[in-house]
Amino acid sequence: MDRQITTTRVGIVGGGPAGLMLSHLLAREGVDNVVIDNRDHDLIARTHRAGILEAGSVRMLTDTGVDGRILDEGYEHSGIYLRFNGENHHIDFKKLVGQTVRLYPQNDVFLDLAAARRRDGGDVRFGVTDTEVLDIATDSPTISFTDADGVAQQVRCEVVVGADGSRSRCRDLIPGRVKHTMRYPFAWFGILAEAPFSSDELIYCHSPRGFAPISQRTPTVQRMYFQCDADAWSDERIWDHLDSILEGPDGFKLKRRPIFDKVVLQFRSFVQEPMQHGNLFLAGDAAHTVPPTGAKGLNLAFGDVALLAPALVTWAKTGSRADLDTYGARAAQRIWKSQNFSYWMTQMLHTPADDNPFVVKRQIGELLSVVSSKDSMKYLAECYTGWPYDLPDLME
Repeated sequence: MDRQITTTRVGIVGGGPAGLMLSHLLAREGVDNVVIDNRDHDLIARTHRAGILEAGSVRMLTDTGVDGRILDEGYEHSGIYLRFNGENHHIDFKKLVGQTVRLYPQNDVFLDLAAARRRDGGDVRFGVTDTEVLDIATDSPTISFTDADGVAQQVRCEVVVGADGSRSRCRDLIPGRVKHTMRYPFAWFGILAEAPFSSDELIYCHSPRGFAPISQRTPTVQRMYFQCDADAWSDERIWDHLDSILEGPDGFKLKRRPIFDKVVLQFRSFVQEPMQHGNLFLAGDAAHTVPPTGAKGLNLAFGDVALLAPALVTWAKTGSRADLDTYGARAAQRIWKSQNFSYWMTQMLHTPADDNPFVVKRQIGELLSVVSSKDSMKYLAECYTGWPYDLPDLME
């Protein structure tokens, strides 16, 4: 079958936030690239995902000219509450480390990035099928696919980036790969409810009846979760269970409204090593996933991009592969720090599967240690708000 040929420097498989952010940063520096994704634009836009952005992720969106909508429509949070023994304990990020985070849904991040690529004339192709990446060990890898109009296409490039998410096919192309995986014995039952804010900050609640993170979305729509097995739950049972977890002497109650979305999130941690082979490089969920407890997923993907984009720009402009060849090793440092923080938050807050009372009381001791020590609170705040991104040139 004859294929339409496109020639570019960098081919990016995956048009989610990681792939589009990489495309945007490369284009700013004059590095031609093409992005493909097997999902259509509207499907990605309708996918509700977590939305806590670290300070560095916010700056990537605003300082590189993507969009300032996050500053107008996102909600700045100066901290979180750790709630246990029925009482709230505030971790003040701004006071402890001088940083904040912003609540901004991931699908809005995608919409901003997709709009920026359209605005700037980016070559982004959604809804493709039959994707095949070939010749990654050569200087001329190719990406073959059928576009949304049914036309056979081939992108001839010099570097391929696999940013194709947790079900990545690109990562399977790396020989000798090692998958580090941890599965957790519980899940989160998540709801979207037509309700006002119940709290001014996010609540991470430990209780003998399980863990509940009380998140937010907009003034009229809230996202909430609770630790669970994969059962069917009525709306009334959901609200009763959430209130039982949050119960305390302060009489705190959630504001109940209709629930219009329910989802069960299974928990696992995953890292693939290496993250590169030949002229294929992985970024984001294609290389690693974390449980959502530490709010690291999208931020960790942007951390990969913050290393990969400058390395690709240097290579494209000078031919030097020094930064490219060390990309995976450098990215691994942030990845494993994030895995450690996510694991720490997860094991500290979730009720053990065997209901061991010793473990529950030990968790209370750990939580008391955190909230009674400025240094411990500072560590949590530093990890949660994120370590600095290395984008010295691309953010000027």
